[in-house]
Amino acid sequence: MAQLQIGDALKQFIEKSKLKNGIRAVQIESVWEEVMGKTIAKYTDKIEIINHTLFINTAVGPLKNELLYQKEKIIERINEAMGESYIRNVVIR
Repeated sequence: MAQLQIGDALKQFIEKSKLKNGIRAVQIESVWEEVMGKTIAKYTDKIEIINHTLFINTAVGPLKNELLYQKEKIIERINEAMGESYIRNVVIR
């Protein structure tokens, strides 16, 4: 039986579990203000990841329009902040 460091074992568990998207969403929320700015972060209600798609919820109409125009930049910034090309699409709700 091979021995693993606790960190390696946790990484393997997360990669194989259904928690992966939830953990990534929490990681994105933690860098969201830094990546997108204080104003956008303030008016963003919820962030979810489903099948490599980032769902961003906001109740502010003008912000929705602005985020729609910035989809490619959002994908680029988030993937850069996360250190991997995981997000492929953005949906603004």
